[in-house]
Formats: sequence, structure tokens, C-alpha cells
Amino acid sequence: MSDLVNFTPPAMDIPDPYNQEWMRNVHPPGWTNPIPKPRYDLVVIGAGTAGLVTAAGAAGLGATVALIEKDRMGGDCLNVGCVPSKALLRCARAAFDMRDGWRFGVRVNGSITVDFPAVMERMRRLRSHISPHDSVQRFKQLGVDVFPGQGRFTDSNTIEVDGKPLRFARAVIAAGARATVPSIRGLAEAEYFTNETIFTLTRLPLRLAVLGAGPIGCELAQAFSRFGSQVTLLESDRRIMIREDDDAAHRIEAALERDGVKIICGGKTTQIIRHGNEKVLHLDCHGQKHEFAVDAILVGVGRKPNVEGLNLETAGVAYDPRAGILVDDRLRTTHPHIYAAGDICSRYKFTHAADALARIAIRNALFLGRAKASALTIPWCTYTDPEIAHVGMYEQDALEAKIPVTNFTIEMKDVDRAILDGEEEGFLKMHIRKGTDRILGATIVARHAGDMIGEISLAMTAGVGLARIANTIHPYPTQAQVIKMAADAYNRSRLTPLLKRLCRQVLAWRR
Repeated sequence: MSDLVNFTPPAMDIPDPYNQEWMRNVHPPGWTNPIPKPRYDLVVIGAGTAGLVTAAGAAGLGATVALIEKDRMGGDCLNVGCVPSKALLRCARAAFDMRDGWRFGVRVNGSITVDFPAVMERMRRLRSHISPHDSVQRFKQLGVDVFPGQGRFTDSNTIEVDGKPLRFARAVIAAGARATVPSIRGLAEAEYFTNETIFTLTRLPLRLAVLGAGPIGCELAQAFSRFGSQVTLLESDRRIMIREDDDAAHRIEAALERDGVKIICGGKTTQIIRHGNEKVLHLDCHGQKHEFAVDAILVGVGRKPNVEGLNLETAGVAYDPRAGILVDDRLRTTHPHIYAAGDICSRYKFTHAADALARIAIRNALFLGRAKASALTIPWCTYTDPEIAHVGMYEQDALEAKIPVTNFTIEMKDVDRAILDGEEEGFLKMHIRKGTDRILGATIVARHAGDMIGEISLAMTAGVGLARIANTIHPYPTQAQVIKMAADAYNRSRLTPLLKRLCRQVLAWRR
């Protein structure tokens, strides 16, 4: 068995050398804020991905830049998001592969166990190793004035931090988002984790309830099940991953159930009652009452923008508590000198989307650019096993827009390398504008879907259609061959009965 215990929430901060080094980089103790310049070309609020890219890019172009961060440099991605979660997922995949080794003729004497404290220590070590890239010292060396603290607008041209006014010609708000917590009676008293606190664990909970079957919920539910927890995944909607393609979501659901995750959809958690360290969840599912006990609860029901505390009204910046700061297509807020980028204003709450939006904000804020967020082609990936990646339109999107669509679906079980790797579950589904080879969108379900979707994203961005992809040589054998197979299927679809008859006549004449 894994390192299973009756769960007791640990202290928030684990004082090991890795965490100490991490915090020295992202929130150094005793840091003295610099003396503000008379006026900055750009002041950035928030040092997550959008804020860091904005600050570094603007400073590199010669602008005077101030960067304000009330918590930790690096934002969600480094501290409580992409970096720690993917470190855990890699360990969970290793555990699965070792248990699955018999399929490849690999025998392990004895049982496979997971040393969960070692898994978490590895995560902390790798996060510490990556953290210098986002550190206060690095940005100081880039010429950015870094101000740890809460930034608040005092007027439309000034932000106050640590009692000091920072005057600016332009500002970019990149304060990010945080975990949404549902209104469930007894949840607060029972205590719970979000993605912002789950990575403080040092002991594996025996029984874990995950509320919300979106990307965060599905990724961590599968990981903890592979580590050895008894995981129940609860989703109030009709199925998991409700925003994804139906067929793709069903494949992921099957994979989670294969790994031991119990999935309950269409139910509502009405109450949670705590008995010591045990938490009893009460459910109303399709009119039936259920209850079950767990040792820990992970909430993963979505994210909400960090619009509080910024005094946006004083600056004349409009916002919606749920949607975030209101911006136009050029990322301008309702004040013409103030822009926003990243999770605080975008429905695409991904690190790579925040990076792309930050580049638009730099161009438009500092150089009167006219770049548009709507022109971006943004892929995304959920890192379950198999992964599910998507870019562009879904078929339903095209139909609602009254765009005629032709679909091409290639199963991974028909791809030689996937067969050889034992990774046949999944597919590529491409949506093409009917009568053309123009790619409208695509979904990939495969173990390496996130690495494969980039080729399709590039093709869509560059206006490259399936005909040119079919003429592109791909190395054999690779799983990315599935993309060329879809392009070949498109070429075959162009071979109409009339064209076939003409080809036969030409060949007969040549004989």
C-alpha cells in the first residue's frame, strides 16, 4: 500500500530547504522597496505570467517599469498551478507505468508502493529549482522596480503601494484569479483544499472527495487515485469536462474509472458534516439521497478574478465580479491609459494565454499598437492520462455559426507508434470548413496530446490547410503521424467518383 493515514491537514508552510529557497526567490524576507521614480512609463499590478511577461518585455524595450505583487512572484503557475501539479502528475504516471509494466514483459518483484512524502519533496525541489526565473532578483536585474505589497489606485494615474505613490503614463492590471469556493453548508467547518493549498500535503489522504470535474479536478483525482487514495469525483453537471467534446470527455471518464476513480455526475452536495478528522458529504443525486465519508476534500470548481482591493472604481475601471475587468479587443479597460491582461480579464485562464495577452498589452499600451486578442489562436490541454487537447472551434460552435463542417476522425489505435507504445486509447478529431481544407478546430485525446496540438495550432495561425499538411513529411513512427493521417483522409475525400473514372481512363490510354 501507499503511505496512507487518517488525514490531518498539515501546516501551510513546510520549512525545508527547498521551500526556504523558493520563498527567498518569490517573496524575499526583509526586502526593501526601491525609491519610486517620478513617473513610470508602465506600472504592472500582479507578478503572475501576464504581469511578468509584461514587465520583462516592457523593460527590455527601454521602458521604466514598476511591478507590484502582494503575494509571491510567479503567480499561480509557478507556486500553486502548472509547476507543482505537473510534478505530481509525472510521479503518478510513473506509478501507473510500473504497475502496468507486465503488459510490456516487465516484471517487478513485490508490490509497487508510492512514497508520498518523497513525491511532495520532489515537487518542492523542482519548484525551487525553477523559481529563480520568476524571482525578485531576476526582475531587478532586468531593470524592473519590484514592489511587494498591495497596489491600489488612488486616481487614474497613480497606484499606491506600501504607502508610496507610483505615478504612471500607462498601467496594466494582471492580478490574476483564485479558486472559487462553492456555497455548501458545512464546507468551511469541515475544512478543504484548493489547488492553492493542496500542494502543502505531506501525507496521502486515505479517502479524498474532489468537487468539480473540470481540468483541475480530473487531473488531481486521477493522480491521487494512482498514488493510492480512494477518490470520489463529484460533478453537478451531466458529465465530466463539460466544456470539452463529448467523445473526448467519455474517453477521459473511462480512463479515470480504469484508475479507480469513482465518478458521480448530476448530483449536488447539500451539506458536509465533520466528525473529528472525518468529513461526511451528503448528496442529492437524481432525487436520491446519498452520504459518504472522506478524510480530505479538494475543491476544483473553477476560478474567479482578483478584482477586490484594487480600488478600480477610483481609476474609472469597470469590472464584473465574475467575469473580471472589462476590456475591449485591444485589452483596453474603460480608462484609455489602463490595460488588463491574463486571468483577470480573459475567459482563457491558461498560462500560455496570459503570456500571449501580455505581449498584446505591451504593444498596445506602449506603442499605440492595434493588436487584437480575438486574432489569437489559443490551444489548451488537460493533463490527464490520456491528455485531452483542443484548439479552435468545436463542431457545435461551427454549426451554431452556420459554418458547414466536414469532420475527420482518426483513432490512435490505427497509428503504428501508438500501437507499439501501448497507448492506443484516444483519437484525433478535425473539423474542416466544408468544401475547403481550412482547419476550423481539432481535439486530440492521446497520451502526448499537448505536445501534438501545436502543429495544428501553427497550421491554423499560418493559414495552412490539410492539403499542405498531407505534403509535409513526418518522421515514422511517431504518434503525431495521426495528424498526417487526417490530412491524407482529406485528400482521399477529394477523389470523387468522376475523378476516379477520369484517372482510370488516363491510365487505360497510357497502356
